[in-house]
Amino acid sequence: MKKESRLILLRHGESEWNRLNMFTGWVDIPLSRKGVEEAVAAGKRIADIPVDLIFVSSLIRSQMTAMLAMLEHKDGKIPYMLHTGQGFLDEWSQIYSEEAEKLCVPVVTAWQLNERMYGRLQGLNKQETMNKYGQEQVKLWRRSYDISPPEGESLQMTAQRTLPYFREMIIPALKQGKNVLVSAHGNSLRAIIMELDKLGKEEVLNLELPTGEPVIYRYSGDQWEKMQ
Repeated sequence: MKKESRLILLRHGESEWNRLNMFTGWVDIPLSRKGVEEAVAAGKRIADIPVDLIFVSSLIRSQMTAMLAMLEHKDGKIPYMLHTGQGFLDEWSQIYSEEAEKLCVPVVTAWQLNERMYGRLQGLNKQETMNKYGQEQVKLWRRSYDISPPEGESLQMTAQRTLPYFREMIIPALKQGKNVLVSAHGNSLRAIIMELDKLGKEEVLNLELPTGEPVIYRYSGDQWEKMQ
């Protein structure tokens, strides 16, 4: 019998720089008050889906979103950060109670899930950038597949780090029948969805992921089904 699992993709809630309409990229900016509310609302939407494993990026807005969402989960499990390969932090953070471990959900941090690095645009206001370079040019920088902003990453370059990690680390957990929550970013998640939905380079131009809204897939026998 095929094992069936769920993949929950969640773009972080609004950050302070989202609120200010600024390019953020790898700048490590926290959630805004609205972003906190969005993360809580997202948690309520997925509260009935068991979560066995969580992946987050190395950026605080992704991690805050996952933690706030899990506070709303009906199973009451507590997320705990793994620190694999971080010396004493890894060794000294072990759980030695089986009962306590059953009440927790492990959280794996991966820089490969980080937002696209926006290069020289990071910290600039999006509207002012459009006024300077034109709306079409900025749309190409933000939404196209293989055009990168100045000294930054294109979606294609983002996919080249995100998708291998997704295949090597996340899909094996799904194959084991685990339900996985990935709290990440607009472009790292666009790269994943582009592959799962088999979108072309032109189709991905119009793929917009709102902050704090989960996208859920059913996974069984290497088949993906997007759930409504």
